[in-house]
Amino acid sequence: MLPDLRAQLGALLFRRVAGPDGPAVRARIHGTPGTRWFGPERPIRVVHGDAAMFVGGVSALLLQSLHPLAMAAVAAHSGYRGDPWGRLQRTSTFLAVTTYGTAADAQDAVDHVRGIHEKVRGATPDGRPYHAADPHLLGWVHTAETACFLAAHERYGAHPLDPDGYDGYVADTARVAEALGVPDPPRDRRALAERLAAYRGELEATPEARSAARFLLLEPPLPLPVRPLYGALAASAVTLLPSWARNLLRLPRVPLVEDLTVRPAGHLLVGTIRWAMRPPAHTE
Repeated sequence: MLPDLRAQLGALLFRRVAGPDGPAVRARIHGTPGTRWFGPERPIRVVHGDAAMFVGGVSALLLQSLHPLAMAAVAAHSGYRGDPWGRLQRTSTFLAVTTYGTAADAQDAVDHVRGIHEKVRGATPDGRPYHAADPHLLGWVHTAETACFLAAHERYGAHPLDPDGYDGYVADTARVAEALGVPDPPRDRRALAERLAAYRGELEATPEARSAARFLLLEPPLPLPVRPLYGALAASAVTLLPSWARNLLRLPRVPLVEDLTVRPAGHLLVGTIRWAMRPPAHTE
């Protein structure tokens, strides 16, 4: 009975995250022989393979939305409202391929994304131009994503890394960032924190950012019965944000409630996801 429930829940979650072709894509990523960008011992494999990524992903989207140029590009070109699951599936596949796939497949995935970025141009509602291939803008997206994935794993990961391990994670993500066109990405936690602080003056909660936050936190495209579970995940994601980011998005901190309810609920939810999605054995 329990193994059947685990298998059904795991298949449902995996389909949501990876799409209908997920099993075939996973088999290709892990089963294709060849050299990889990252060996089995690298921290990026530990972090990106943990269920804490569910929390980190939502947190990253909230934080990334605070750059008005990045948010304008997402609002105009990503289709996150019309096809949120498709966007999630494309992002998760990119992370999987670059983390675990062959070097050739990882480079193909990067080249594909760079080709898309080249075509994404426009202007914010107040007339500021943006280009998704702008190295400075790419640097923001990378910095925010890496900071949130790291924070989520530190808090909710099954096996948190030591300080050197998390420095190694930042260095690993820099390999992918450079391939995407980010100049001199951070390579340790200290540099990551400094880079995040360097963007502070450019950040603001535009109407588009607040709309995205409402969508992510209050209007998820999910059946009503599972929304309370997603609510626990979303609340856990909010608690990972820096206080200044929460202030911009008008997401105030309630210390006692968060410490006594949100964190335990986050650990329980992530643990359940981890249990359900334990991958089958594979060889490389």
